[in-house]
Amino acid sequence: MSDISQVSAEQQGSFAFVLLISIVATIGGFLFGFDSGVINGTVSGLEQAFDSSNVATGFNVASMLLGCAVGAFFAGRLADLYGRRTMMMVAAIFFIVSAWGSGISGSSMEFIVYRILGGLAVGAASIMAPAYISEVAPAHLRGRLTSIQQVAIITGLFSAFISNYLLAEHAGASTDVLWMGFEAWRWMFWIELAPAVIFLVALFFIPESPRFLVTKGKADEAKAVLARLIGPDAAATKVAEITESLEGESQPKFSDLLDKVTKKIHPVVLIGIGLATFQQLVGINVVFYYGAVLWQAVGFSESDALMINIISGAASMVAITVTLFTVDKIGRKPLLQFGSVGMAITLATMAWAFSNATMGADGSPTLEGNYGIAALVAANAYVFLFNMTWGPVMWVALGEMFPNKMRGSGLAVSGLFQWGANFGITMTFPIMLVGIGLAGAYSIYAGFAVISAIFVAKFVRETKGMELEDMSH
Repeated sequence: MSDISQVSAEQQGSFAFVLLISIVATIGGFLFGFDSGVINGTVSGLEQAFDSSNVATGFNVASMLLGCAVGAFFAGRLADLYGRRTMMMVAAIFFIVSAWGSGISGSSMEFIVYRILGGLAVGAASIMAPAYISEVAPAHLRGRLTSIQQVAIITGLFSAFISNYLLAEHAGASTDVLWMGFEAWRWMFWIELAPAVIFLVALFFIPESPRFLVTKGKADEAKAVLARLIGPDAAATKVAEITESLEGESQPKFSDLLDKVTKKIHPVVLIGIGLATFQQLVGINVVFYYGAVLWQAVGFSESDALMINIISGAASMVAITVTLFTVDKIGRKPLLQFGSVGMAITLATMAWAFSNATMGADGSPTLEGNYGIAALVAANAYVFLFNMTWGPVMWVALGEMFPNKMRGSGLAVSGLFQWGANFGITMTFPIMLVGIGLAGAYSIYAGFAVISAIFVAKFVRETKGMELEDMSH
């Protein structure tokens, strides 16, 4: 039973087909990661090309997050109206336009417009891929297949870092001309065109979500898709179960997020918002975006810091691989609780280490002796724990916790809060760095990790192995 091929045979389905369409869906996750990571290598080029100040450059970098929040919010609702695959196609087109436009931009305002378009695509992809996979994958495989999304995101980030490095090295610097009279930083964006076009073309070869098809009265089409996913015998039964779960319901709308009795926001929506928000409040993107501060404080050179980033990326891949093989065995809730406790301990360790830092003449912290070693180990353990637990598992939980009727809208609201929290954490960290220092900032994130553990224990229920039609209303 532990062998995937044996399980899928017993289920009369095609694991290869399910895996294929899941991989196609998660190309959006790869682009999500690539688009988020590519900006890191282009900052110098942006400053030179647009003659921008630090503040303007900062907004150039952060502008994508605004699009992410909007894209996540509207993609879920539009997916309920037009389909999961259709919205992924729209996202793919936005990725293409953004990649091309970001590279040809001649002004800061033009660049921001194209980056916001890319943000819309990232936000949409961040919730559409988990939703789609959760609706096509068999219950016993759903957790590990949805976790592929996080693998794709990390792979995209890693690929962007490698691509940026190679292009800059080949040109001499990111601001130097590379090919056809264009600077290397512009080519960093144009490299994204290849996976974006592949994503768009591949989407034409995968089916629409059978659960969406049933909501649109296309039961025969849904049965044909399910026959390829779980076998013809089980397809008819599954269509009947989906239909029964939707009986008496109108077309999906945002008002579905309100409890029919109390007329207040449905508890499952609040839980989804909580999960999405806590994933960012533990400060993971601060470590990703501002990690150089830590490595330099410990005494590493810029070259060493680059190598540490590559090693951290490899460690993240190992962590997610662990999740792939455990999420459907251990379950979602235990992994989230383990991650919260582990991150609280590691963040507290980092706060303790930096509370003992000495300040240099330029105001930057320096860690000596065991404090540096403790911070280094704790930071890597923290990133490993996040990528083994909250990184992928939050998306798994969101993709499957909502009833069929409110899945698109529930994901939309959760995605809005997730990206909003991301923006808030990213923008407030430099302020906290000046006001309360690294020790204070990491203490706050450790506090949020503790609260997240309590939140999961009290409010999150286990969905391992449950059919989506069994999710309570």
